Amino acid sequence: MLDSERADRWLRRAGKAVGGAAALVVVSAASIWLAVQLTPMQSVSAAGQTVQVGAARPGTSLSGPGELDLFGEAIATRPHFDGPIRPRLKLAHIDLGSQIDDAAHNGGDELLPVLSRRLASGWLRYCLWESLIAAGCAATIAVAVAGVRRDSRRTMVAMTAAAVASVCVANAVGVYLLASGTPRVLRQVRTLDDLVGRTPAQPVPAAKGEELTGVRLVVLGDSTAAGIGNRLVDHPTPADRTCGRSADSYAADLAAVNDWKVLNLACQGATVTDGILGVQTRGDDVIPPQLAVAQRATGASTVIVSIGANDLNWAVLTGLCARSPVCDDKASTAYFTEQLAAFTQNYLDLLQQLSDLPHHPDVIVNDYYEPFGPDTGCLKKDGITPAKAQVLRSRLADLNTVLENGAEAFHFTSVRPRFDGHRLCSKQPFVQNSADKAPLHPTAAGELAIALADQQALSQLQQPGYAEPSPSADPPPASP
Repeated sequence: MLDSERADRWLRRAGKAVGGAAALVVVSAASIWLAVQLTPMQSVSAAGQTVQVGAARPGTSLSGPGELDLFGEAIATRPHFDGPIRPRLKLAHIDLGSQIDDAAHNGGDELLPVLSRRLASGWLRYCLWESLIAAGCAATIAVAVAGVRRDSRRTMVAMTAAAVASVCVANAVGVYLLASGTPRVLRQVRTLDDLVGRTPAQPVPAAKGEELTGVRLVVLGDSTAAGIGNRLVDHPTPADRTCGRSADSYAADLAAVNDWKVLNLACQGATVTDGILGVQTRGDDVIPPQLAVAQRATGASTVIVSIGANDLNWAVLTGLCARSPVCDDKASTAYFTEQLAAFTQNYLDLLQQLSDLPHHPDVIVNDYYEPFGPDTGCLKKDGITPAKAQVLRSRLADLNTVLENGAEAFHFTSVRPRFDGHRLCSKQPFVQNSADKAPLHPTAAGELAIALADQQALSQLQQPGYAEPSPSADPPPASP
C-alpha cells in the first residue's frame, strides 16, 4: 500500500516537473519570438552606407541563409549562418559620390573592412538587446500567468525567475552557442554584393561622340517613357522607329511646357541590364546603352527614369494571368518573386551609377501608374476578372515599393502618376485597351498625366533651398 502511494506521488511530481518544463519551453520560445519582432534593428555606418542589422524570423533548422532587405524586397543571402536565429540586414541610406560607389563595390577599398567589422558589432549589439527584451517578455508572461492563477507572491517570484532563467539559457544556446560563428561570417562580408553572391555591373563609360549641348533633361527607360502606341516623333531616326519613341511621350510634353531641349533615350523592351546599362538588341538593330549616350549630355540638370516592367516580364505575367483560372497560383507567384528579387539587385546597380554621374544631375524615378480601376467589366472578354485585377494591382504595388525605397535610399525623388477616374473601363481611359496598338500602355492623355506629375517634381527641385520630399508624394489627380 505504501509502495503504491509513493509511486503515485512520484508520478504526480514527475508529471508536474514535465509540465513545468514544457511550460518553460513554450514561454522561452514565445519570448524569443516576441523579442525578435520587438527588438529595434541596430544601425551601422561605413563607406557612406547605413545598414540596419537585426534578425530574421527564427526558423526550425540549425543552419541557413540570412536575409538582405533591399528596398523592401527580402533576398536570401549567399552566406549561410549557424543557429535558428540568423541576421537580417537592411540597406537604409547611401550617400552620393564616387567614393561611395567605390566603397560599395571595390573590394580593395580601405573602408570596406570597417563596414564588415561594424556589421559584426551591430549583430552583437542586436543580440544583447534581444536577450534583454526576451527576458522582459518572459517575466511579463510569468507574472501574467501567476496573476491569473492567483498564486502567492513567493510562487510568482519563483515562476518569474524560472522563466527568465530558461529564456536566458535558450538565448545562450540559440545565439551565443549555435550562432557563435555569425560575427565571423559577417566580418568576411566586404560588400553588400557579397551577401547575395553577385558581381556588380561595371561602370558604363560615356558613348563616343560630340557633346550633346543644350540638353536640360534626359529620359531613360522603357516603353512607358518611349510612349509606344502613340504617334511617332517627327522626322524619326531608325532608333526612334525601333524604340517606338512618340511625339506624345511625357518627355515631349515636358519639352513643350518648359521650352527645353529634352533627350528621350527610352526604348520599348528596355531593362536595366539590356537597355540602360547595356546594349539592347531589337531584331537587327542594336541600341547603345542609354546611360552611355546620356553622359554626352553633360549640361543636363535632371534625369528621369522609368524602368522595371520588362525586368519582371510584366507582359508575360499579365498574359498568363488572363489565360489562367487564377493569377496567384504558386508557380506564377514564385516566378514573380524571383524576378522582383533579380530586378532589385540590378536596380541598385543603376542607382549607384546614376549617383556617380560626373555632372551630378537631379534624378527622378517614376513609379508605374495603376491601369485597373474599380470597374473591370470591359476586361472580362480579355480574361481579367476583379480578383485577377487585384492580384496584378498587388504585384504592381510591390514593384513600386522597390522603386520608391531605392530612390529614398539614394536621396532621389520618386513620383507616382495617378490615373484616378481614367483607368481602364472608364469613359476617358488614360490606358490603351486590348484593341489598341500597345495594350496597358498610356494613351497620349496618359503620357500627359505622367508629365504633369513629373513637372510638379521638377518645379520643386528648381526652388532655392529645396529639401528632399518624402518619396512618391502623390501629385494632384489629372484633369480630364
